Amino acid sequence: MTHPWHDIACNVANAGDVFPTVIEIPKGSRVKYELDKATGLLAVDRILSSAVQYPAHYGFIPQTYCDDGDPLDVLVLCSEPVVPFCLMQARAIGVMKMVDGGELDDKLLAVHADDPFYANVRTLEDVPALLTAQIKLFFEDYKKLEKKKVEVEDFAGVERAYQILLDAQALYQQERDKLRGA
Repeated sequence: MTHPWHDIACNVANAGDVFPTVIEIPKGSRVKYELDKATGLLAVDRILSSAVQYPAHYGFIPQTYCDDGDPLDVLVLCSEPVVPFCLMQARAIGVMKMVDGGELDDKLLAVHADDPFYANVRTLEDVPALLTAQIKLFFEDYKKLEKKKVEVEDFAGVERAYQILLDAQALYQQERDKLRGA
């Protein structure tokens, strides 16, 4: 069986490169699905307590690793619904800097690379300001009823997003054997 974190190659070298994304949570869901790192299966982590739903498809980038102990998170804008645990190609347009429970927890913002609706979206400036405001507000609110603290900073651009992705790829390669249980 293919492990979605370890066995799907992610070979990003430059800003603008397309990368694989495993979608855990479809847009509009209140179910917090999460990769079970040991088995590679998709697990239900919890149902959101707040009366909010994910404003974009949410998942992770394979063969990346961040200081919070997880693969790099990504929100993917797409004009159509998708199912949990699907694989899609994405292109980063920015990053939302966030601190969750005292740990850095960056979220790349991307578009589905094969969606003609988003073909001309290359930067955050190409996205309606209302949508980025909704995404930011979602993450400010989604854990409030759980009494968990989340700090959301403003978005940064494409170059910063790709630097974070490159750093997450490098950290994964450095920790690869440990992460795979070798």
